[in-house]
Amino acid sequence: MDEILTSEHVNFLTSINLEELLTGITQTVLSLGGKILLAVLAYFVGHWAVKRINRVIKQVMNKREVDASLCSFIGSVVNITLNLTLIIVVISILGIETSSFIALFATAGLAIGMALQGTLQNFAGGVMILLFKPYKVGDFIEAQGQSGTVKEIQIFNTILTTSDNKTIIVPNSGLSTGIMTNYSTTGTRRIEWTFVIGYSDSYDKAKEIIERLLSEDTRIKKEPEHLIALSAFGESSFDIVVRVWVNSSDFWDVFYDMNENIHKTFAKEGIDFPLPQLNLHMPTIPKN
Repeated sequence: MDEILTSEHVNFLTSINLEELLTGITQTVLSLGGKILLAVLAYFVGHWAVKRINRVIKQVMNKREVDASLCSFIGSVVNITLNLTLIIVVISILGIETSSFIALFATAGLAIGMALQGTLQNFAGGVMILLFKPYKVGDFIEAQGQSGTVKEIQIFNTILTTSDNKTIIVPNSGLSTGIMTNYSTTGTRRIEWTFVIGYSDSYDKAKEIIERLLSEDTRIKKEPEHLIALSAFGESSFDIVVRVWVNSSDFWDVFYDMNENIHKTFAKEGIDFPLPQLNLHMPTIPKN
């Protein structure tokens, strides 16, 4: 048996044309190497082209003054689409059947989509935000327990920048379906203070001081007219409510400045901010 196998092996080896074998191996290596080289070249050229296209699209949208929120969203979608297309092109250059790959990719995408339902909800939320525009880039909003200025609206998330320069990433699904406060929708906002003074102080005098301070601040609007009223009586003091209208951009500056001015002026004019008081009445104990 060993002799028969050995004879067959020898006959097979002697029948092989060494030159044809080397030529076939060389052609295969050259063909495969050429495909790999072409695929690598296509990837780098395609990557450069994707960056260039993204830059051109951004420039065109900026030139046409497209809304900044829409610019960031479209930019994200285009970037992902172009990169996926580049991957398919590179795979086809390597000789892999793209139809099978696309079918496999679609199947994997379906499975991933089932596993990442929240991510798809965020994508749908981003589309809804761009369609109905509850906020835009540059607006100051409060939602999902967070507040800040909208820096960017991406496919899945919205990027906020807080007043102390922190970056907060909020999923779009919650922003599109939950309660959200947009402080930048209108150009004006109302400020409200409640100042507490003691019963020994004069309400008329306090009102006159507040009127004077309001009239001196040019940031406070004349229309709608401001309000100064006695709003509540406490156990040892009464409350004065003050309401004014200002530009949204001046809200916090006016709020803090008026707190400081009221505190300094009341102290100068002899009006005190009373502390909580508790009166104790001790019964008289008769002497034996």
